[in-house]
Amino acid sequence: MGKRSTAHIIAALAATAALAVLPPAEAHAGAIGSTPVATFDYQVGGITMKVPTGCMLTHIIRGDGKNITYQNAGVDCGFVGALNAGFCNWRIDFTYADTDNKIYRTSRGKTHTECKINPMRDNAPQKLPRYGKACAYINVNGVRRAGQCHHITK
Repeated sequence: MGKRSTAHIIAALAATAALAVLPPAEAHAGAIGSTPVATFDYQVGGITMKVPTGCMLTHIIRGDGKNITYQNAGVDCGFVGALNAGFCNWRIDFTYADTDNKIYRTSRGKTHTECKINPMRDNAPQKLPRYGKACAYINVNGVRRAGQCHHITK
């Protein structure tokens, strides 16, 4: 082993020792996931609306343990899906369930009567009483069309 290798080892050990005495970084977690919105037709004022293939419900969550600091869900459409008239009478709900899949809290969104190609909703921060999962659902014309969930674990 030469002088150069010894110097590298000593430098690496010194850096490791310096990092070991720093306070631990605050733990944060986050997740993002998307689920396709299946093609469907629905009626609005006697007109048939069609949502084609190409739309995705995306759910973003950030926090630490059972403390959710940020949550958002929305639908984005691409390809043929971007050509549709949008989602009319839409609502996005957030639900929270325990590890036995029993829903104990629902944050029901406002129903929006306007048609929108990219519906989106933020939810208020949440302090969950137990581990389980957090889900987001898009409802159109009173019918649940897609959902996306994240597991909240230790």
